Amino acid sequence: MYAIIGASGNTGKIVSEKLLAHGEKVRVIGRDAKRLEGLVQKGAEAFVASATDAAAITKAFNGARAVYLMIPPNPAASDVRGDQERVSDALVTAVRNAGVEYVVLLSSVGADKPEKTGPVAGLHNFEQKLNAVASLKALYLRPSYFMENLLPQVGIIQNFGVSGGPLRGDLKLPMIATQDIGAAAAEALLKLEFSGKQTRELQGQRDLTYNEVAAVIGNAVGKPGLNYVQFPPAHLKPALMQIGMSANMADLLLEMSDALNSGYMAALEPRSALNTTPTSIEAFVAEHIVPQFAGKAAGA
Repeated sequence: MYAIIGASGNTGKIVSEKLLAHGEKVRVIGRDAKRLEGLVQKGAEAFVASATDAAAITKAFNGARAVYLMIPPNPAASDVRGDQERVSDALVTAVRNAGVEYVVLLSSVGADKPEKTGPVAGLHNFEQKLNAVASLKALYLRPSYFMENLLPQVGIIQNFGVSGGPLRGDLKLPMIATQDIGAAAAEALLKLEFSGKQTRELQGQRDLTYNEVAAVIGNAVGKPGLNYVQFPPAHLKPALMQIGMSANMADLLLEMSDALNSGYMAALEPRSALNTTPTSIEAFVAEHIVPQFAGKAAGA
């Protein structure tokens, strides 16, 4: 049996669906029973619990040979890093107490660094805590920059006529769609071929700059020649807070952007068939950005 943390989220849902499609027994864990209903209809067993409740999560993990771990996002938290530590403490306690044999963790590029990487520092600590569970076999998936981070560009383009954000326009980044992360995690859980503690990067289909991404988006939404502008942090923090982030979360995201811009936070593995995933930026934009842009335009 498999247990999945964050089963209604972008990656956890894909992991759950793929395991269920293979006829596996899956226990899906989340904070909201309604958001788990679709997976229950596909054959999953739902378990409602907070990821910070070690006793409840231990019960959810009991009988599971392998679990998928991640830190559910909480961007409105006033102390994001403290929240991350409470989640990872509870999940590691549950792994230990339930005698789980295999874990696949959603970590991140940059988790090799202990500090100055914004929210990714919490994933570094999560890996270290799991390393201390001697008998555990753990695979730390370290995906690169999420393509889903591009979704707010729709509003920026609609309001300002440009694409923009905190990253340098010429910074080459491996970009990945979360559906590919979920697929890789599900494959690893189905095979369970890893041992000890291992890391594996996921670098998306290819490296891209935001200048290149803006060109792809512009062509797709009928705005050829769309420019990308690097916005100063002083302008970005209030904008991030306006869309629901706490001041602390905004500060952490800007710290992570600085780490990416400087090269302090970067992929460590050379690109290979193992860490390259299929979804292209063109396919992602067509599936996610174009419909959202059209919807916003229609509602404007």
